[in-house]
Amino acid sequence: PSLCRLKVGKELFTAAGPQLVEKLISKDFGVFLDLKFHDIPTPVQKACEAASRLGVWMLNVHASGGTAMMQAAREGVAKSGRQPLLIAVTVLTSMNQSALKEIGVEDELQNQVLRLASLTRQAGLDGVVCSAQEAQLLKKQLGEDFCLVTPGIRPKTASLDDQSRVVTPSQAVAWGADYLVIGRPITQAADPLQALQAIHQELQNL
Repeated sequence: PSLCRLKVGKELFTAAGPQLVEKLISKDFGVFLDLKFHDIPTPVQKACEAASRLGVWMLNVHASGGTAMMQAAREGVAKSGRQPLLIAVTVLTSMNQSALKEIGVEDELQNQVLRLASLTRQAGLDGVVCSAQEAQLLKKQLGEDFCLVTPGIRPKTASLDDQSRVVTPSQAVAWGADYLVIGRPITQAADPLQALQAIHQELQNL
């Protein structure tokens, strides 16, 4: 708990359920519940309320669900009586320009990220999930207090896996990322604790 928080995504949550989240919280871990809610407003509101009641540190929704859905998510969090960070996903880090075109988005990727992040800010959420490559632009356009959570982080020695827009931990922080999401370079390392400590050391050397 002193070195990191834990992300619980769809696969783990489907297999182990809310009980695992509660167990991790009982061991003093902050939990980022990464379920990316995306539905009509009422189910999203109720899902965010239920997730918040678990005591998670952070949860997320898809910004492409629109303003009404994101506002409903915010209302669900408020109803819970808890105060987790509520953030939205802009463009998945596995997507590039051609992937956007496949789903009918003709605008440049960076413009789409900024559009969705601006909607998120207007809806009253705390921040967005975005590639670190967009961090400088978003901080400049939306303010230093707008929280940026960046996946696709890979230490220099790690493989890209299925991420197409990746940067190193030190690059991400330098560009304005507030929180780094680092998965396989730690979880699949021969010594996960040593891998985590090495990343901490890299960041301390900034």
